[in-house]
Amino acid sequence: MAAGRKAKRPVRRRVKAEGEMRLARVGTAAVLRATGRPWNEWLSVLDRAGARTLPHKDIALLLSRKFGVPDWWSQMVTVGYEQARGLRAPGERAGGYAANASRTVGAGLAHLYDAWSDAATRERWLMDAPIEVRRSTDGKSMRLTWTPGDSRVDVTFAARGPDKSQVAVEHGKLASAHAAKAQKAYWSAALARLKALLEATR
Repeated sequence: MAAGRKAKRPVRRRVKAEGEMRLARVGTAAVLRATGRPWNEWLSVLDRAGARTLPHKDIALLLSRKFGVPDWWSQMVTVGYEQARGLRAPGERAGGYAANASRTVGAGLAHLYDAWSDAATRERWLMDAPIEVRRSTDGKSMRLTWTPGDSRVDVTFAARGPDKSQVAVEHGKLASAHAAKAQKAYWSAALARLKALLEATR
């Protein structure tokens, strides 16, 4: 290389500010890394492919078969596209609406999980919630049924340090956006009570 000449740096694709959006709870940067395109490009590509008139399943198949998008990301891009084009309301899933809430607590993972799995402890913060435990994996997850209406509650647990852990709740199969909003408020309040209980008894 001639003296004084600098080596060319590899060109990195950048997402323009106007392309920064969040659909299906996934940001532009994450979609770009996983699929090779940011949200604004996927919206244009799917419009040109006639996706506005296609059902959810066919859009996902189009993404997977024609554009080589991995299966999980095909579903996420499809949901994001449907939200952006008014074909699906935020929070609406294939089986209904969903509400999400999470909380990091100052307690170890074992204590957090026990507060859910032990019925007596659970009663102290969740009180008379109409739930039935369907299955559980120690320290990792639980699946509950919310018995009025048989909606489903998925709970996941993760360690965030020796004395810190996190719980995430997704309440799915809800009938409407109004129901999802109400359950989000319910779970946010319940997790606040759980946090207070665990941190008071350390």
